[in-house]
Amino acid sequence: MNNETHKKNFDRDGYVVVPQFLPSDEWDELTGNIDRYIRQVVPTLSDESVYYQDRDRPETIRQLEHMKQDPYFNAYQRHPRWLALAQMLLDEPVEIENPKWFNKPPGAVHPTPPHQDNYYFCLEPPKVITMWIAMDKVDDENGCLRYVVGSHREGIRKHGASDILGFSQGIVDFGPNDQAREMAPQLQYGDLVVHHGETIHRADPNRSETRSRRAFAMVARGQNCCINEQRHAAYLAARDAQHQAKGIQS
Repeated sequence: MNNETHKKNFDRDGYVVVPQFLPSDEWDELTGNIDRYIRQVVPTLSDESVYYQDRDRPETIRQLEHMKQDPYFNAYQRHPRWLALAQMLLDEPVEIENPKWFNKPPGAVHPTPPHQDNYYFCLEPPKVITMWIAMDKVDDENGCLRYVVGSHREGIRKHGASDILGFSQGIVDFGPNDQAREMAPQLQYGDLVVHHGETIHRADPNRSETRSRRAFAMVARGQNCCINEQRHAAYLAARDAQHQAKGIQS
């Protein structure tokens, strides 16, 4: 990896793409364990750990939460390659947590609303990143991520309730000025994109009739940041109210 270039681009734009992040053997191990988890573990999970586009159709999984309950993914949070990249980008020792899996199945009509991850995390100072590795080719058709360049330097925007399960809050005043600054990196299978916790981002629905948009992600936080408990309690209350309205046990 060209660490100097990646660090420069990340600091400037609030995100960076690292092509073909994992060697083939490590990639095969990771994807094999994700497949195992979906086959063997997902059927045993409660609603709070797996979200479906249609609960009656298991193939329409949209999101997997709490994957660290599985021994493999609990250990994977300490993977040295991911730790080294996160530490380089955040300029301090880090902890990696919250492994999860995302999907937009073919024809998925739900967008990902514009949001900032640190609205959910409530970390101060905001030394936090999300690392997202593509398990499919990702482009405009199947719902690529769209980043508002430089927005990580502008603070947290006002969020309000959305109707998107897994993204309970979205930016309420997102508009044309934000869209004019967007970049939408096109990713190949195995490319990693990393974004700052306060970078505004969103994704369109998957308009493809045949292609999924799957990804595995983890969050890294610097050792010197901590949760603002008052902000976090307010976010959890809003999230739980959304889940209750949808009949999901939080």
